[in-house]
Amino acid sequence: MQTELRVFNTLSRKKEKFESISKDHVGMYVCGPTVYSDVHLGNVRTFLSFDIVYRYLIHLGYKVRYVRNITDVGHLVNDADEGEDKIAKKAKLDNLEPMEVVQKYTNGFHDVLKQFNLIPPSIEPSATGHIVEQIEMVKELIQKGFAYEVNGSVYFDVNKYDKDHNYGKLSGRILEELMASERALDAQDEKRNKVDFAIWKKASEEHIMRWPSPWGEGFPGWHLECTVMSTKYLGEQFDIHGGGMDLKFPHHECEIAQSVGAYGKEPAKYWLHTNMLTVNGQKMSKSLNNSFLPHELFSGSHALLDQPYSPMTVRFFILQSHYSSTLDFSNEALGAAKKGYKKLINGLRIVKELKYTTDGAEINDKQVTEINKIIDNCSNAMNDDFNTAKTIAQLFNLLKKINSIYVGQLKFDEIGEALFAKMKTTFIEFIEKVLGLEEEKVSNQDKLLQTLIFLYKQAKFKKDYGKVDEIRASLKENGIILKDMKDKVDWAYEE
Repeated sequence: MQTELRVFNTLSRKKEKFESISKDHVGMYVCGPTVYSDVHLGNVRTFLSFDIVYRYLIHLGYKVRYVRNITDVGHLVNDADEGEDKIAKKAKLDNLEPMEVVQKYTNGFHDVLKQFNLIPPSIEPSATGHIVEQIEMVKELIQKGFAYEVNGSVYFDVNKYDKDHNYGKLSGRILEELMASERALDAQDEKRNKVDFAIWKKASEEHIMRWPSPWGEGFPGWHLECTVMSTKYLGEQFDIHGGGMDLKFPHHECEIAQSVGAYGKEPAKYWLHTNMLTVNGQKMSKSLNNSFLPHELFSGSHALLDQPYSPMTVRFFILQSHYSSTLDFSNEALGAAKKGYKKLINGLRIVKELKYTTDGAEINDKQVTEINKIIDNCSNAMNDDFNTAKTIAQLFNLLKKINSIYVGQLKFDEIGEALFAKMKTTFIEFIEKVLGLEEEKVSNQDKLLQTLIFLYKQAKFKKDYGKVDEIRASLKENGIILKDMKDKVDWAYEE
């Protein structure tokens, strides 16, 4: 019997029962990448964590609309209201059109997530595709008195919003403390208050990405795009909003303020945030030279890595830690994950091949109770705020039972056909559908072919023509023919 799904809501700072407006329509929005550089492992962990949320809700029978945006405009250098757009800056450096930069890194982002076996979202909108809607929301905020225009730029009035609402409720920040910590306004500042944030910025002459608006040519603020796109595809209020903990303030805080200002309601019922990555106990950063990209993990080319680690090994490693806890990369931890992943996948191969066979044994009530408890605990762990670490531990417990049947220590009839089927289904579905782990099969065709050619030549030398014909036939079934040359054996694709 599955327990109720409970989720740690960052907004309330407690674990709450997940109650969707409708099981037939769950809305989930996750802040996507700013596509101006290669996707880093922090991104991967965040999107992998929400891939698990998506997978598990589907497993429970929810119909989920998962929206993950692409930030392709409005995210300025240093995350401030001044400076260059990150994508425009990259376009200038590489002498490309901004949309070339966007396409290049969007393709790279998708390629990386595909390697980690992430399911694509239901909708993946971009900020540049929703300029009209963003302009309309700016108008709405101005009309309702929560925004003001100065010299072609429009700012959200945080002080006015905070009079009747709580700016800082998500992150725990206090407006007075924020005001005190910010630098003082100088004569060049347009804002009424230093904590106000831009929802539309006037484009300077050198700014590449710009659109016409009622306030002149400009571009939308970074915080505005997510509010607009989540509202368009999920409604004014939806179920889950997620992202990395670095987005909690100011990005998500600003999203709440914009939604409440425009629509009078908070955008999401549950806020989920993933935690940071460290390497050997230190924060992952380029300045410390301890930041590595996914392709460096797969190739083992980074100086801090002892060996390559496959995508599924890394996925398994990430899932061994709860999404809200710090995750520390080290060769020891990755090496242990490699062994653990292979152990589970070997079990997956075994259980898929196991067929129930009546063996005349008596029902073993103790074994039946233990297996049922482990099966229930797989669900209980995931229902406890998507705790993949606890789930994996239960799957290893289930694997012990599977291996006992495989080697004959535990008889089929000791647990009965129905429980065996339930155990088999649980193990397969939790590994493949919930955790998204898949078997990484050997794909080095050349080495395999050379081995078969060696065995073929040995069989010919021994005049074992039955084996010769068997090897030829097996290869031909897979579209490859062997060619006996004067001084060697070669191969070709069958035409």
